[in-house]
Amino acid sequence: MSRTAKPPGEGGEGAEDADRVRVDWRAAARTPRRDLLLRFAFGAGVSLLAAVVSALFGPFVGGVFLAFPAILLASLTLVAEEEGLTRAVDDARGAVLGTLGLVVFAVVAVVLLRHHSAWLALGVATASWGVVSLAAYGLTRTAGHRGASGGG
Repeated sequence: MSRTAKPPGEGGEGAEDADRVRVDWRAAARTPRRDLLLRFAFGAGVSLLAAVVSALFGPFVGGVFLAFPAILLASLTLVAEEEGLTRAVDDARGAVLGTLGLVVFAVVAVVLLRHHSAWLALGVATASWGVVSLAAYGLTRTAGHRGASGGG
C-alpha cells in the first residue's frame, strides 16, 4: 500500500486525496528478498520467544507474546529506512487503530461463540473489527492526524 506523496492542492488533488491509502499489488512482486527474509526472521523470532515463554510461564502469558505483531517491527524498520520516519510513524498509528479493532473482535467473538454458531460469531466479530478500526481512523483524521502527506 502507498500514499500519495504530493501535498494537498498539487497535481489537482484536494486535501482529502492527499492522505488516501492505495493498494499497489505489483509492489509485493518488487519487494526485495532481503526485506522478505527480514520480515520472516522477525516473525519467526517472536514466535520462538512466545513458545519459550509459554513453556516457562504457561499458555496465558505465552499467548500475550503471540499477539505481539512481529511483522510490524520489521515492516516499520524497512519503511523508516526507505520512506522516512514520518511514514513509519503513520504506519505505527495505523497498526494501533487496527489493534483497537482486533481487541473488539476478540471480545465480541468470546461473548458470541458461547451462545451462537461460529459463522455468526466470527462474522459479527469481523464486522465489529472493521467498524471500530475505520471509526478510529476517521476520528484521528478529524482530530487532525492526517499522516505524512496531509499535515497535522
